Amino acid sequence: MLRLNKTLAVVCSILIGFALYASGAPAATADQSQIPAPPADSQKAKKTSAPADSQKAKKNEKTPKIEKDPKNPTAEQVVESAIFIYGSRPILTQIRRNGVERGRIIRSTPEGKTEESTYERRFVRGESSEKDKIRIDQKMPSMEYSLIFGEGRLWGLINGAAFTPRQDAVNAFLSQHRHSIDALLRYKENGTTPNLVGREKQKGLDLYVLDLVDKEKQKTRYYLSVKSLHVLWLEYEEAPSPGATPLKYSRRFFDYRYAQSTLVPYRSVLLEDGKETQETRIFTVTYGVKFDNSVFQNPEA
Repeated sequence: MLRLNKTLAVVCSILIGFALYASGAPAATADQSQIPAPPADSQKAKKTSAPADSQKAKKNEKTPKIEKDPKNPTAEQVVESAIFIYGSRPILTQIRRNGVERGRIIRSTPEGKTEESTYERRFVRGESSEKDKIRIDQKMPSMEYSLIFGEGRLWGLINGAAFTPRQDAVNAFLSQHRHSIDALLRYKENGTTPNLVGREKQKGLDLYVLDLVDKEKQKTRYYLSVKSLHVLWLEYEEAPSPGATPLKYSRRFFDYRYAQSTLVPYRSVLLEDGKETQETRIFTVTYGVKFDNSVFQNPEA
């Protein structure tokens, strides 16, 4: 149970951290002791300065109270406080309307080998997640291809020609979109309602546990640090193919940094039934980049 002095300490730490960030000094991340140091190449990620209008928007937004009742915080109070930590709703809406992210993906194959690829992810946000436009261009040693999501459907491009992706590729793409930090931060836009399962301790971490069920009855469980309100990991269950036994997936987030006044985990790890199968490292992320609509169009449409 949270006490009043702890609540005040959390709010003060939020304000102090933001003041340090706004002045140009690096703000300390609350749970860094629990997060392994990022590898050297991830430190090369491009630093972006916060635009003046986004700083003004955050200053104009009142610091949310984490709890009205210290003993019984509601799910909405916890999520709204986390949204403020990630940048605040006005800034997330303004800054993350569109953008481009570049990085590297390392996958583990069933044969025990690893496959490495670089990627570029371009996106334009819609009124809700299902109306987003997303294009991921992947470059592997043996081939290059693109996966494009728009108007509620997914297709692929290779050498300028459209193709229908394999079902496992479709499932992986949609899972990453549905079961994400972004889905929690945009719960109101998506018409979903968070449910506070409770508060628990794991490996010395004090955690809020939240469930979020989307319109297609897909459930994601989020584990948020009570100290920092960062999403440390999320869990969900899905069948890898129709009729198959559902697997338990876990995506863990590390190396949180600010990009244009919004909080971004620059490293994430995906586990299937406890076994690591994919690692994603962001090199650079830039918001506010506009794209021509043709980037997301099917050439055969």
